[in-house]
Amino acid sequence: MDDLPPPLLLDILNRLTDSADLARCRLISKSFNALSREVRSINLVCTLSRYLKLRSPATKDRTTPFKTVFNSLVLNSPVVESISIGVDKSLGGITYDDVDDESDDLYLTGAGFVREWLPRVCRELRSLSISDFWVQSCWRRSDILALVSSCCHILCELEVKNAWLSVNGLNPMPMLTSLTLESVRLDDEDLNKVNHCFPCLQVLNLIGVGGLKEPKIQLFHLRKFRWTVSNAPQSLTIFAPKLVKLELNCIEPRALVLETPSLSDFYLSLRKAHKFEVKELLDLKILQLESADLCGLIYSFPSNNSIERLIVDSLKCVKPGDMTMLSLDMLFNMFPNVSSLTLRSGAWSEMETCFVAGGFQSHAGMQGLKEIVAQLVIHDIDITILFIFTVLDKCTNLSDVALLIHCEVDPKVASNFISRCTADRPRVGWRWGIWNTGSIDTWTSDRI
Repeated sequence: MDDLPPPLLLDILNRLTDSADLARCRLISKSFNALSREVRSINLVCTLSRYLKLRSPATKDRTTPFKTVFNSLVLNSPVVESISIGVDKSLGGITYDDVDDESDDLYLTGAGFVREWLPRVCRELRSLSISDFWVQSCWRRSDILALVSSCCHILCELEVKNAWLSVNGLNPMPMLTSLTLESVRLDDEDLNKVNHCFPCLQVLNLIGVGGLKEPKIQLFHLRKFRWTVSNAPQSLTIFAPKLVKLELNCIEPRALVLETPSLSDFYLSLRKAHKFEVKELLDLKILQLESADLCGLIYSFPSNNSIERLIVDSLKCVKPGDMTMLSLDMLFNMFPNVSSLTLRSGAWSEMETCFVAGGFQSHAGMQGLKEIVAQLVIHDIDITILFIFTVLDKCTNLSDVALLIHCEVDPKVASNFISRCTADRPRVGWRWGIWNTGSIDTWTSDRI
């Protein structure tokens, strides 16, 4: 191994995804040991096996503590540009009963531990990711944001998971362009500190962030935003004039206000919004909607001629006599230039029920539809086929139809359904697959 050219050895070391392997390489090769100091990234994960060894009376005295391993890596790395430290997802199954109440050996966002290593690496550090051990961190408030902001002056990317974060002492970080907070309790109920201290964010991910009441995002450089709201804040407001892509998953806010004029790709999932305000989205090309009040949500949007791809799903149970069911008429009245339409199972069920109740009228916008993808549950094969053929008759330019049949539909029924569709409309490009709740769609055929 020592005979290999140094550039090749360094390339090997840089490709290691776990810095524990880097420590092992130092022991087997003098060249590796010398070159390891030139590796500029540290990536260390506490696996379930290491955790169990540290807890077992038979092995804990022979197992190096996780924090000690990490500090050793930092000590032997003169220049570090990227750090990722955390516990493996498999430790998520550990319960409070399994852990000593006062234990902090895996409390990774603790100020005492962070002060041991951060001053050594802060000067060149550009990316920092910490995934804490929730059982130890959830009841300990961390000042890590203040520590990072006080010394990491060129940090561009910051990610913190599974922690309780204080914003006391947080200083502005104008170089930070990407921030991810996941499964955290944040002491910034309106997000005022986030807006003030991270003014140049271009990418923001708030996934399961608790402690929010009336959060308002006001970031002028933000371009990509993913927000999965874990609790039920009273209102959500997003003001981001350069935002291009937004993924928003919330429950039932009292008010939802969007001022995002540059948005081109928008995914919105919510049970219901009592007040939904959205300014015109003239650049919107892709829209995905999921709601228990899908019709009400659609009518809250201003009529939009720019949307080309539409994906919809209804989260409600359709009842007989329901007058607010989804229909193709409604979609094309609101979004007349859609060329690609995807109907998830709930939306398809509503549309088929609406069709049985009264059919639908032809609409000029339907002539622009070229592709449809749908998840089906076939209750009555004749009704489903009639609905599909009627759609094909109304949408004369529709040439590609991709249908996913639920996995519990009788195989004989599914086979009969496929045969009748392909035989009656041979010029259509059919594609077939299987779907199941909670699973990835499986395609069983290419375009026929």
